[in-house]
Amino acid sequence: MQKVFVFGTLKEGFPNFKTNKGIRFRKNFKTKESYPLYLVGERYSPWLILNSGKGSPIKGQVFEVKNDAIFTMDVLERVNEPDGYRRVLLVVICLESGEEFSVVAYGKPQEMLDVSTIQFELADEYKLEHAELYRSRYS
Repeated sequence: MQKVFVFGTLKEGFPNFKTNKGIRFRKNFKTKESYPLYLVGERYSPWLILNSGKGSPIKGQVFEVKNDAIFTMDVLERVNEPDGYRRVLLVVICLESGEEFSVVAYGKPQEMLDVSTIQFELADEYKLEHAELYRSRYS
């Protein structure tokens, strides 16, 4: 089992949650470091940019996920594609207890971001109102 931090469409109640086969761990978390978070492209995809120290701590959820379920998430996030997300380790803080955990997360390197494709910069959290704009590549 691995702990996976989800900040966008894989969160409970969000468009790609059906792909998330994990078990929710605690309640709410935020990244220890700050990161930029954008809605990008005509699909309004949430991108956490792996440029720590910029942006804000990002709020999300943590799930305990089996290795085969990680593979399914990797496919959705297209980790093996040149323009896909990258699976990285981040430190998150449990908002209820203050405990820190090292977790897997999906983000994009700064060099992948074309600033002309940014639709919105999000302060610290991907919310349902943002998910209403999202368009799946598979629909």
